[in-house]
Amino acid sequence: MQWNTSTAGFSMTKWLALLLFGVSSTLYSQSGYVHTDSHNLVAPDGTELHLKGTNLGNWFEQEGYMFDLDGGPQSPREIEDLVNQLIGPEDAAKFWQQYRDTYVTEDDIRFLHEAGLNSIRIPLHYKYFVSGDDEGFRLLDRVVGWAAKYHMYVVLDLHCAPGGQTGTNIDDSWGYPWLYESPAEQQLTIDIWQRIAKHYRKNSTVLGYDLLNEPIPHFPQLRQYNKDLEPMYKRITAAIRKVDSHHVIILGGAQWDSNFDVFGPPFDKNVMYTFHKYWTPPTQAVIQPYLDYRAKYNVPIWLGESGENNDAWIHDFVGVLNQNDVGWAFWTYKRMDTTASMVSLQKPVYWDEIVAYAKLHRTTGDAEKLLSVRPSLEHSRAAFQDLLQEITFARCRVNKGYLSALNLSVPAP
Repeated sequence: MQWNTSTAGFSMTKWLALLLFGVSSTLYSQSGYVHTDSHNLVAPDGTELHLKGTNLGNWFEQEGYMFDLDGGPQSPREIEDLVNQLIGPEDAAKFWQQYRDTYVTEDDIRFLHEAGLNSIRIPLHYKYFVSGDDEGFRLLDRVVGWAAKYHMYVVLDLHCAPGGQTGTNIDDSWGYPWLYESPAEQQLTIDIWQRIAKHYRKNSTVLGYDLLNEPIPHFPQLRQYNKDLEPMYKRITAAIRKVDSHHVIILGGAQWDSNFDVFGPPFDKNVMYTFHKYWTPPTQAVIQPYLDYRAKYNVPIWLGESGENNDAWIHDFVGVLNQNDVGWAFWTYKRMDTTASMVSLQKPVYWDEIVAYAKLHRTTGDAEKLLSVRPSLEHSRAAFQDLLQEITFARCRVNKGYLSALNLSVPAP
């Protein structure tokens, strides 16, 4: 039998592509995993999935402002250096172990479920997932298990990539996005993602992999790396697909996840694109470029981060997102002394002393001068021990106005 390769302009190539896409979509739908279907996310039961979520920021990766350390250390390594100086490396190591064990517990996940969320995005630091270190999986597995118990999905976000994808405090880098200059750091990033994917390849609670958080700032000097972003995504995705064919790949644009011009057509059949928006007008015009990209390529889009604003702004922006069927995960779930998060922790005892010291220029050459202005060892130890209490859900304050702005419920105590 001879095939007619052109009927009414419909080529054999297009026919085969549609056939393969249909087979692929069927396989995804039968797999029991969240998957993409045109511009929608689809749950394992075949229903459309509209994500409503939050970010578990300040857990694996800390930011100074979330501890009220404005004017002081901002990146994880800088904050760790401060704690080392104040209570010593041995006690600091014990503190951070307890901090990671305590910051997110089942109580937190239960609360998020009862508030009405169906998903959480978890920012990760690569250092907990290098080969030979299983602390990251120990901690993540607990949260993924709790999420499964409360019927929530988990997105894994590489917030701090080897070498740094931004060159700023948020990725714990050395002041420059060395990821794009270092073949070794690129390979380590690929290896870590493949390790994570292999670990979760059979876990349907994990929705997908957000490959790089907010890559390449808007700084003019760094736009030269825009051309390197999608090729990096392709290399990571290829490595993931060798071990995991199920989970959604999530790609963020350049310039803090805002610039989709760096993307060509989708290169994977199970891919979603994410954008972040802060401090813009809460209008449809702000998200229209991403709606246009969704329409052009028939792929899902998702707001992976937004927030850090007043309740009125949150209310208006989430309304725009919902009207346009754009899922979301607001930043962030928990931070110190604020109403701009779902829950807030109180400042520990002597914390003002810690903050004042953190703002000082500190080097080992200034050790003698700093002795007269640093908090006492007793106050420092008390402050960080109290912080371990304040981060627990039982001690946190629920910000009811923030929850209401997101059209969420305020769970009963």
